[in-house]
Order: sequence, then structure tokens, then C-alpha cells
Amino acid sequence: MELRHARYVLALADECHFGRAAQRLHVAQSALSQQLKQLERELGTTLFDRSTRRVELTEAGRHMVTHARAIVAEVERAEEQMALLAAGRKGRVSIGFVGTATYDVLPHIARTVRERLPDVVLELRGELLSPDLAEGLRNGVYDLALMRSEPRRDATVEFSPLRSERLVVALPARHRLAGRDRIPLAALCDEPFVVHPSRERSSMHGRVLAACARAGFEPSPLIEVGETSTLVVSVAAGHGVALVPESVQTLRLDGVAYVPLTETETVTLGLARRAGQNPAATRRVAAIVEQSMRR
Repeated sequence: MELRHARYVLALADECHFGRAAQRLHVAQSALSQQLKQLERELGTTLFDRSTRRVELTEAGRHMVTHARAIVAEVERAEEQMALLAAGRKGRVSIGFVGTATYDVLPHIARTVRERLPDVVLELRGELLSPDLAEGLRNGVYDLALMRSEPRRDATVEFSPLRSERLVVALPARHRLAGRDRIPLAALCDEPFVVHPSRERSSMHGRVLAACARAGFEPSPLIEVGETSTLVVSVAAGHGVALVPESVQTLRLDGVAYVPLTETETVTLGLARRAGQNPAATRRVAAIVEQSMRR
């Protein structure tokens, strides 16, 4: 039995008239009659009692209608789901992100995607460092990544800058400089610095050291931590000071004070994706991220 046979059975069951059923199906009446007779031969039973005045379902026909309705409904659901997938309105999109995107960016993006694309499932994965995010994009672990720096010499990953943020100083609340309106970075030359991991593991590590070098000093000692939330907790515990993007100030934590720098030191947050053609749902979510961040 083919799908069209199920549709023929339903049309004739609803109309109880070959002419009206054929018109509804946009087929010739003779073709409809021939197809249903062929189906009855294949099934080995009569589905309709026919007379010159009316057409009625047999008991087998009533059972067949139940199955036909289920078949057609399932096909229509599948067609609807495929159309949503093709339009990018259904699917699963995995987003990896750096820790500093957690506090103000991710909540807004997640709410907006849920409002505009309710059938798209977001998988949010963090807190991660930029090199790990780039590798995850290349390996297909993530569809999109919110990260701090563009992958170097990598034609497989596209990077779009979203916003530039100033760096601020995170200090223990009882630090001697915590009450200042602004402080020069050089005033921290004798402080231990809490930073993200060194070398190629974190883009922020190099940004912090470069900013300190421009201020005329090399911070020492360095206390390395993997996550931004842990970094702020370490500052609150009095282990040192830190330079963080200004969005981290939304992470309110007892024992920490945030103070702007007199210098203008900035970092960029961007959206990365695999180069080339991405699934429709990924493209839609990426567009929402870019629109949300650039308003």
C-alpha cells in the first residue's frame, strides 16, 4: 500500500461519493475507482460497499480508515518537521563559550533564542578557554563559540567581532586601592596577579601581561586559575588582584571590588563558527547572537 492509497481511502470515507472524492483529490473518478479496487485485491478484503446510490464502509474499511488516518498524520508531521529543519526553526545547536560571556551575554542570548526559535534546542557548554573552543569547532563538538580572540592562521574557522570591552581591576574589597574612582595599572606593580593559564591555553593571559608591560612592569607572582568565576573567588580570598573584562562586574561577590583603569585596555568578544556552509538552525542562532550583541 502506498501513501496515495491511504489518502484515497480517507477521501472516499469522508465523501461517500466517488465523484466528490475524485474532485477533492484532483484525480479522475475512474482512476480513483481503479486504484481502490486494486488496493482491495492486494489486501484481500472489501473496504467499500458500492451501489448506484451510495458508498459505505465495510467493517474492514472502518479499520482501514483508522490506520490510514494514523499514516497520513505521521507523514504530515514528518513533512512539517523537515520543513522546520530546512528553515532553521528546529534542530540542536551547541554553543561553547568563555567564562566572561557567562554573566551578561549567555542569559540574554538563551532567552532570545527561546522566544524566536522555540523548537531549537541550545546546548550551552562552558566555561572554556579560547584555544579549546577553536579546537572544538574544528572537531564538530561545538557549532558556535563565543571567544576572546580570533584563531591564528586558521582558514577552517570564521570569527566575527561582537564587542570591545574595557578591562577593569578586580581587587579584594579591603585592598588599599579599592575605594578609588580609577587607578593606574602601574599602581599594582607589586601585587600578585590572578590570571588565566599561560602560553597558548588562554588569550586573556597574554592580554594581561601585555597591558602590564605597557604600564612598565612584569607582574609577579602569577596565580593561574582556569575559570573566571574561580579567578574572582581567588581575588575575594585575598590571593591577588586581576584584570577582567568589565562585563565580569555583573558577577557580584562579597569581598571583591571592581575599579576602572586610568588607561584604556580592551579585549574583544567574538562569535566563531566553522567556515563554509553551516546547518540552517546554526545560521539562525548566529544571526540572533550578532543582532543581540550589536544593539
